[in-house]
Amino acid sequence: MEFIAKHWLDIVTTVLGLAYIIFEYRASVWMWLVGFMMQSLGIVLYYQKGLYADCGMEFYYLAMTVYGYWKWVHVGANNQSPVQIRHFPKKLILPWLGIIALVWLTIYLILSNFTNSTVPIADSFTTALSIIGIWALAHKYLEQWFIWIAVDVVTCGLYFFKEIPFKASLYALYVVIAIFGYWKWKKMILTDNKSH
Repeated sequence: MEFIAKHWLDIVTTVLGLAYIIFEYRASVWMWLVGFMMQSLGIVLYYQKGLYADCGMEFYYLAMTVYGYWKWVHVGANNQSPVQIRHFPKKLILPWLGIIALVWLTIYLILSNFTNSTVPIADSFTTALSIIGIWALAHKYLEQWFIWIAVDVVTCGLYFFKEIPFKASLYALYVVIAIFGYWKWKKMILTDNKSH
């Protein structure tokens, strides 16, 4: 009981995270609703563990969850259907790489100079990459899976280091699911293209 009392936030957010990735794999809109609950609790968990960039990132995730939900279900003018799975535009690759580098450096400097973070490089890296990842997910870009694979690998190691074992194990599972998710979404694109 003492172990559960000590790790209950980690356990609950892990269960929600598992539901989240399964819904993402299926390209289900329920992902956004589960994500909202997971991120709300994540704010508390990460603050308690001194993962300040992750904690701050959860506020961005909450906003992007609302945006992503709207983007996935909204029917626009002229009965335009909600966003479909598609490829990341090549013209956005360089600008977004620049944004990732700038955000990574900025967050690293903040964590290094204004907090007691013991993992500023990894924490700022996963945060910077996640900013693009959640945006790409909201737009249903296939390549968002590659972003999450990189985030998940680094986060897995980071969370084991910070003694958040359940979430760390979840991120290890995320890597596997993300690989399968990429292939599933790719197949969905091909099926969708054939039907038009």
